Amino acid sequence: ELMRLAEAYGKELSDFVRSRPEIGEFQVQFRSALSRTAADDERVAASIELLQELCVNYLELEQIMNKPLVQNYPPVYRSDGRRIEQAAEGLAIAERNRLGLGDGPIPILRDILEKDVGLRIFYLRVEPSDKFSEIYTFEPVLGGCIAINILHNVERCRWSLAHAYAHFLAHRSKPVVSIEDEYQRKPESERFADSFARYFLMPTNGITQRFNAIYQANGKTTPGDLVKLANYYGVSVEAMVLRLEDMRLVPGGLWERLKERGFKVHEAQAQLRLEPILEPKDQLPERYIDLAVQAYEVGEISEGELAHYLLTDILTARTIAEELRQRAPLKDTFNQDIMEFAEA
Repeated sequence: ELMRLAEAYGKELSDFVRSRPEIGEFQVQFRSALSRTAADDERVAASIELLQELCVNYLELEQIMNKPLVQNYPPVYRSDGRRIEQAAEGLAIAERNRLGLGDGPIPILRDILEKDVGLRIFYLRVEPSDKFSEIYTFEPVLGGCIAINILHNVERCRWSLAHAYAHFLAHRSKPVVSIEDEYQRKPESERFADSFARYFLMPTNGITQRFNAIYQANGKTTPGDLVKLANYYGVSVEAMVLRLEDMRLVPGGLWERLKERGFKVHEAQAQLRLEPILEPKDQLPERYIDLAVQAYEVGEISEGELAHYLLTDILTARTIAEELRQRAPLKDTFNQDIMEFAEA
């Protein structure tokens, strides 16, 4: 009977016989009703449901292995009535200092937010991709949970991640699905999140120093220099140029004039031979996969359950487990106390 129920509901048998972590209401609200259809709502609802399942799976794996997620959460930010831009930049500076990032580029944002803050971050297909960029929610037991649209390019994913982080910092208990709609006025919370992402990824002091150094070295600043600067900070060229316009380091309207002249970003990046931005877009967090494989190795979950946790088939799950097993000796060396090397 249990097997029939599992098949009927599309679940694993273990879902009926193993107690699942109990969480509160996991509901994500749209930030507004901008240019959405009922079909859009139905499609994104599937992504919200998958995010919930993955977050509960993550917590369950932690409980099975007795390895809770370390959460380094700051208090919820209060703007104290300051203007949006001023408040967003102040929070961006404070978070950069708290996380030890200084004024330089953020290397791998996902790693920092997962490992140093303790957020649960997944990269999922959220369709239609031209409307939905990220999903954010907070549940007391699970903590902060984020889904980034894997269909977007790396630069946009980084921006969406910073944007979602702003909601976690300032609007923690207000879940949201961010909708792309440039023709409507965004609510204050969204404008705050956009501003935070801009200042967090492109800090004023660091950008100013880097831009001035380029100019002093060459006596001018070229579009190629702007492409390199954007790559250095892990943002799109458009975002970088607009940021420089706001800072009045370049003429206003420069981005529009570059587009009118047919400036092609991808061709420029190829000619400059720029290295791809390092930002993992794997569907599941590395720690999540490690916990699932560890639970399988010690016999806490079956091979079928491992495949279920990893959202794949049994053969692929077996391959993933074998690859991690082969890397285990190297990881053991990485985790060894360095004082033991001196005693050897």
